Amino acid sequence: MNNHFKSIILKATGASSLFEKEVIQELWSGYGKIIRIGLENANLNSVIVKHVQLPITKNHPRGWNTDIGHQRKVKSYQVETFWYKTYSENSKARLPKCLAIETKNDEVLIVLEDLDEAGYPIRKSTVAWDEIAECLKWLAQFHASYLGKVPTGLWEYGTYWHLETRPQELAVLKDKKLREAASEIDKKLNNCKHKTFVHGDAKLANFCFSSKGEVAGVDFQYVGGGCGMKDVAYFIGSCLYENDCERLETLILDTYFEYLQNELPVRNDALEKEWRSLYRVAWADFHRFLKGWSPDHWKINSYSERVTLEVINSL
Repeated sequence: MNNHFKSIILKATGASSLFEKEVIQELWSGYGKIIRIGLENANLNSVIVKHVQLPITKNHPRGWNTDIGHQRKVKSYQVETFWYKTYSENSKARLPKCLAIETKNDEVLIVLEDLDEAGYPIRKSTVAWDEIAECLKWLAQFHASYLGKVPTGLWEYGTYWHLETRPQELAVLKDKKLREAASEIDKKLNNCKHKTFVHGDAKLANFCFSSKGEVAGVDFQYVGGGCGMKDVAYFIGSCLYENDCERLETLILDTYFEYLQNELPVRNDALEKEWRSLYRVAWADFHRFLKGWSPDHWKINSYSERVTLEVINSL
């Protein structure tokens, strides 16, 4: 990290000096790192720094080394910086406070509150129902915060698998019925009357848990406009196998909408009716991306196939 970026962190935190505690993860395709930075003589013990460095050579782990993919990632970091500057403080759902943002040449620095220090140190790879319900509550709070807002400066349509940004995955999709229905599925979601901001990558790995079971969310590269069901369907697919996805479907939706209605100033039955009808459409939309991107992925299962076929036949 260059001295200019170090000075930004020191100024934002009031620390006298800083040191790298650990690299939490490399960013996808070699686009930088997320680092925990320790602080000396500051009110905070540490901060999280997302340091984006656009690579000279592209190295996608699944071989999608194209300018389309590169431009999508570049925009995703622009969106994330704009999100933190403009919208993040209005979220009812818990997320890290943004302490500083700096861009210089082809590098971006985002300095964030360390959620481990703030009481959310637990990451989970498997979850019980109570933990799923807490994540659904987080999504409901998030969606309620931005209901009816226009996503200026964000993705017009949130999520990293949005059809318009994934022409290559669609072109290689071998499921002819799904390939031909893809644009109609996309339209059905985009034309919903009730829109909000979606997180866009609300997988289990992007939730941090407290010892009391509360959650905070991270990673806002693909936040944008759309139907809240995109986040709900994607989240459930990230943490449950097919039998539980099917068995718990009604409970999942009932739980999410109970939390959502509680967050709204007045009950909105029209929104609930519309979004409930779009849950399986959102599921089919992600299934379309997944089958083109990684046809052998573990998330491709009989439940997803049946749901998608049902959606196609209803168009």
